[in-house]
Amino acid sequence: MDRPKKEQVPERVAEIDWRRWQPVDRATILFVISDGQILLIHKKRGLGAGKINGPGGRLDDGETPLECANREVEEELRISPSGVREIGELQFQFIDGYSIHVWVFRASGFVGTPEETEEADPLWTSIDEIPYDRMWPDDRIWLPLLLEERPFLGRFVFDGDRMLDHQLTLR
Repeated sequence: MDRPKKEQVPERVAEIDWRRWQPVDRATILFVISDGQILLIHKKRGLGAGKINGPGGRLDDGETPLECANREVEEELRISPSGVREIGELQFQFIDGYSIHVWVFRASGFVGTPEETEEADPLWTSIDEIPYDRMWPDDRIWLPLLLEERPFLGRFVFDGDRMLDHQLTLR
């Protein structure tokens, strides 16, 4: 007896029709950069739990990416970012079918004191000592562009935590 064929999920960026691609989720990530330091988080739950990342999360209905970025930083670190600018976009396709579109923001300041919450533990680190080995593998590809304030679009294919392929375009 033949087994039903599983639908083929692309494993290469070039195999995806990005004009028709529809993400399952839409989200944001925001990095506060000040005095040669970057504010990261140790993510406690959700996608990427256990990894180092920037604060962020999924858009609520009717919310703009900028509103989401600000809200997520306030929820995860109890601070209000200032001087916020969109720098890039990331499109992730996982071979299990999950997909997510992420808007990437940079902030030049903030009001308040970063606090640990149920979702995140704040981590200030020197820009020269970013712990890429504890982050998603794509971060080392696009985060330097964010630090240089060079707009970008990144497309990635993942199998779980493993990056299979990527394409990065400057805007």
